[in-house]
Amino acid sequence: MAQVSKNARTGTMAQKHLCPCGGEVTMRSVFANGKLRNIAVCESCKRQERRPKDFR
Repeated sequence: MAQVSKNARTGTMAQKHLCPCGGEVTMRSVFANGKLRNIAVCESCKRQERRPKDFR
């Protein structure tokens, strides 16, 4: 059988990021000032940051 390429592998788990308040951090796309921006938002305290690791 042929080998599966590294880009075609399935079963990759997405990381779950947590806010210090205990809520889960999700990524959202927001269109503002004519640009599409990705922001990380905490579901419980509604805090917004550029990246999930900025919540530490």
